Amino acid sequence: MSSTLERPPEKHQSAMAVARSEKVTATTKKPITPISKTTLLFSLLIGVYFGVVLTKSEVVRWQRVHDMFLFQEAHMYLIIGLGIGVAMVSMWLLKRFQVHSFATGQRIEYKPKPWHSGVVIGGTLFGAGWAITGACPGPIYAQIGGGAWLSLVTLAGALVGTFLFAELKGKLPQ
Repeated sequence: MSSTLERPPEKHQSAMAVARSEKVTATTKKPITPISKTTLLFSLLIGVYFGVVLTKSEVVRWQRVHDMFLFQEAHMYLIIGLGIGVAMVSMWLLKRFQVHSFATGQRIEYKPKPWHSGVVIGGTLFGAGWAITGACPGPIYAQIGGGAWLSLVTLAGALVGTFLFAELKGKLPQ
């Protein structure tokens, strides 16, 4: 029987503090398996390929995003629809063949999250940021890699938003 010195999180405790305490507990119970250099290289190559695809398909162009939100052209909607189709087939294949993670060796499982009002709030903020900047998280890196240095401001905003969410998560609708 193992004992732990961890206290349950208090209501006023920040999300970062809870994450730190959970990390300490998790690492004392089960050590994190290091990722191999081959896996890291493979991930980097896939990321570079993804950036090239985003750039060549013009998904990283602000004008394309702008025209999509004004319903002036279907280019982005077709790409998003293709992405949804590929994701559907991929999820089916993961379930059908019980695929395991490269990094951990554990079976990959899909666990749906319940709907709540925070989804609407988060989706609205995400959509507004996307419409203003012309980038959702993936294309930010492709824009920076393509020399659109103003995208560093978008990246900074995305990082600030991520940290704000981590701090405010306990106070947001869930």
